[in-house]
Amino acid sequence: MRVIAGSAKGRPLHAPRGQAVRPTSDKIKGALFAMLESLLFARRPAEEDDQPAGVWQGLRWLDLYAGSGALAIEALSRGAAGADIVEASRTACQVIKRNLAETGLQAEAHVHCQTVQVALAGESGLLSAEGYDIIALDPPYADPNVLAVLRKLADSRLLRRGGLLAVEHSRRVGLPDNVAGLARLRERVHGDTVISIYAAEEATG
Repeated sequence: MRVIAGSAKGRPLHAPRGQAVRPTSDKIKGALFAMLESLLFARRPAEEDDQPAGVWQGLRWLDLYAGSGALAIEALSRGAAGADIVEASRTACQVIKRNLAETGLQAEAHVHCQTVQVALAGESGLLSAEGYDIIALDPPYADPNVLAVLRKLADSRLLRRGGLLAVEHSRRVGLPDNVAGLARLRERVHGDTVISIYAAEEATG
């Protein structure tokens, strides 16, 4: 695994050993960020920066089931202003902190070593934050609880107006086009991996 673009481009990333962590491949990560960048760029006012890479400046990112932290690190490398990173495994949390340090991005990130359920219950302080422009979920590959987590996120108001929610999931875990006020904007299939991107329904037009 490596950082694909931005200030830390090319830097290798470590993955937790001996853990049930399925790192996102560079191919899937590249596809995810291309989809997000396209959607973000399409939503920018015409008078703003006309370069797609500029869409990351100032964005806040929430990474759930973070594993190695690769997705949040990629966003920070591209110019995101900050990231909250949630991962239940203490071993994986140490790896995330190492990856942040080695990419020079630790100042922009906060690692929450707890379950997603605890984080979304508000005990980590996430619910008192100003919200996020992008929320990314990479749950255990066939996790049957992903739909419940999406509903919880829709109810939490963690997603800012005009924000995007990206889910990486197995084709064996079908997700509906609409979830509690979230509407799916894009879906892309890579083998057994599906990337689904949602937004608040009032922001889809």
